[in-house]
Amino acid sequence: MSRISDSPWLLPVAARTWREGLHLLLNLPLALAASVFAVGGFSVSGALLITLVGVPLLAFVLLVLRGYGALERLRARLLLHSEVAEPEPLRLRPGGSGPVAWVGAMLRSGVSWRAAGYALLHAPWAVFTFCTVLTLWAFGWGAVTYPIWYRWLSEPAGIHLDGEGNGWLWDSPPDLVLVCLGGVLCLYVAALVIRGMAHVDRLLVSGLLGPSAAGERVLQLESDRSTVVDTSAADLRRIERDLHDGAQARLVSLAMELGMAKEKLATDPQAAARMVDEAHGEVKLALAELRDLARGIHPAILTDRGLGPALSAVASRCTVPVAVEVELPVRPAQAIEGIAYFTASELLQNVSKHSGATRARLEAWRTGQDRLLLQVWDDGRGGADAAAGSGLAGLAERLAAVDGLLAIVSPAGGPTTVTAELPWRDR
Repeated sequence: MSRISDSPWLLPVAARTWREGLHLLLNLPLALAASVFAVGGFSVSGALLITLVGVPLLAFVLLVLRGYGALERLRARLLLHSEVAEPEPLRLRPGGSGPVAWVGAMLRSGVSWRAAGYALLHAPWAVFTFCTVLTLWAFGWGAVTYPIWYRWLSEPAGIHLDGEGNGWLWDSPPDLVLVCLGGVLCLYVAALVIRGMAHVDRLLVSGLLGPSAAGERVLQLESDRSTVVDTSAADLRRIERDLHDGAQARLVSLAMELGMAKEKLATDPQAAARMVDEAHGEVKLALAELRDLARGIHPAILTDRGLGPALSAVASRCTVPVAVEVELPVRPAQAIEGIAYFTASELLQNVSKHSGATRARLEAWRTGQDRLLLQVWDDGRGGADAAAGSGLAGLAERLAAVDGLLAIVSPAGGPTTVTAELPWRDR
């Protein structure tokens, strides 16, 4: 059905043409009402700015125009099928509340002023679109249906060249066919013009009523900050759990064993010696766990020698042979080094646990666009997908928090290539 409606032969009667034409016709009443309200509201509130009423009245005018912008986004969504994201919400100053804070936030809001600009700029465009669509449709559909209604005219329609009823009259069959063809041609022109003007409307709505680049950046930074905070809290909980369940438990057990050995030292030296040996083994295990925990927080080799040796060290602990190639002429910032290291560590752990691979490759290099690329390849079974709720999803969120990206190519049967892209920042 959609192929039929999209056929160029049916362009004048396509659903899209009717929807967009209706949108352009509705421009006039809505835009005129909004522009009259905007001009009147700004004039009155501007004249009253010297009083206490002017500023709240101006904020109220902006609030109404902001609502008009929401209506226009809804109309564009329904009739133009243009999905314009909601702009950033009204933001009060930290600690601010009450009517005064609301008025200040409304006057500072770029969304409100862009909606006002849209209301003023859209009015002349709305007059043009209404007149153009109405004229083309009236002439086109009038000409197409002319053979039906021309009989009810008081006299034959036509061009009377001599002013006395003589001349070219549109009443013969060839004339009727010619009028219909002219009407069809006009409807085709109308459909193309409607689509062009509707595209201009889409640009106006998205450019003036959608989120600004700065607003989108603020929302992205807020989302990234939340991700960083959540990730840090999860890391702290993990470290606390590892300390409590691992090294701390072993040290408590060690203290108990040494206390028992001390009690037996006078009565049963051999048993005390055995208990001391067991305690010595517990000390070694506790030290190993503490080293692993410290390595998980921030490895010393990364701080002392940089990303290349640190990646070689983490690759050596992988259960799959890993070829490492690092081309970094200088060291990036410590934060980027740490994220790249833990990204590689997480990816190589996935290779060890889930891939079933026999070999892998780890590469890191700096691009000409000041980006750090980290790529892990393996010849395993494939099928890795960040959308499946695995650790790759959390890894992608961590990278996104610093304007990074995670790209996964992992068809069923393998091989798998995971590329992490990070911004390059100098130390």
